[in-house]
Amino acid sequence: MKKIIRVFPRCTSATPKDQDVRIDCEPGFFDECDKVDISVSFTWDLKRAEELEKAWRNVATTEIGGPATGEKSGDFVPGKYLKHGYTITSRGCPNLCWFCSVWRREGGIRELPIHPGNNLLDDNILACSDNHINAVFDMAEKNKPFQFTGGLEAKLLKRWHVERLAKLKPVQTFFAYDTPDDLEPLVEAGKLLKEYGFSFRQLRCHVLMGFPKDTIEDAEKRIWQTINAGFMPSAMVYRDKTGNKNIAWSKFQRGWQRPAAIIAKISGGAQNEEAKRASK
Repeated sequence: MKKIIRVFPRCTSATPKDQDVRIDCEPGFFDECDKVDISVSFTWDLKRAEELEKAWRNVATTEIGGPATGEKSGDFVPGKYLKHGYTITSRGCPNLCWFCSVWRREGGIRELPIHPGNNLLDDNILACSDNHINAVFDMAEKNKPFQFTGGLEAKLLKRWHVERLAKLKPVQTFFAYDTPDDLEPLVEAGKLLKEYGFSFRQLRCHVLMGFPKDTIEDAEKRIWQTINAGFMPSAMVYRDKTGNKNIAWSKFQRGWQRPAAIIAKISGGAQNEEAKRASK
C-alpha cells in the first residue's frame, strides 16, 4: 500500500495527529513516502500551502487539495483529513448564501456512505432525504455521546427530527443565524426543542457578524435575539479570502464564544435591557 504523508498549514481541533501527519513544516531527514497531500481548509492559508508544496515536491509527488482550493470533494475517508470521531455523510447545500463557499464548491446536496463517528460535520444534514437522516440518527445512537457541530438548519427542522434528537440526547447541536430571515425559524425551532426538554447549554447557534455594513450594535442585537430564542450564541466573524478581521470585531467575538463567559453575562443581569431592545 502506498504511503501518503498529509501536510496541514495549520492545526485545528479537527486535524488528525497520526504518524503520517505534518503540521506547517518542511520535510525532515527521514520523511519518505509515495505521495504528499497538502490539505488546506482556509483560503488565507493557500499562500503557505504553495510554499509547502515547493518544499515537499522533492520527497514525492505533491498535490494541494482541500476546501480552500474550491475543488469538489470526494467521498469521506475517516481519519484521513479529519481526526477520528469526526464524520461527514453528505456534502453540499441547496441554499445560495452570498457569504458561503459550500454551494459554489460542492453544489446541491449529495449523500455519501455513512461512516461511524460522534461528531457530524455535514454542511446541511437536514436537506438530505428522510431515509438518509434516519440512517445517520441510527449511526449516532451507536456512537454516543454525539454532537452536531456541522449545524442544523432551523427552517428545515421537523418534529420527527426533534423526537429522534431527544432520544439521542446530543451533547450540543449547532444552528445558525446568518441572515435576517433566519430569525423566525430559529425562534420556532427553539420553542419546539424546549418542548422536548433541550437545555440552553445543548443548543448552540453560530451568529454571523462583521460582514460589509454590519455594526457591533446590530450584531449585539442579534446575539440577544439568539439568547431569547433559547440558544447559546457563538460569534462568527465574517472573513474575506485574505482572512483579515477587524480588531474591534475580534474583541467583540471573544466575548461571545466561550460558554462560561456567556453564562456569566446572562447570570449577571446585564441582559435585561439588552433583551428588551432585542425583542423590539
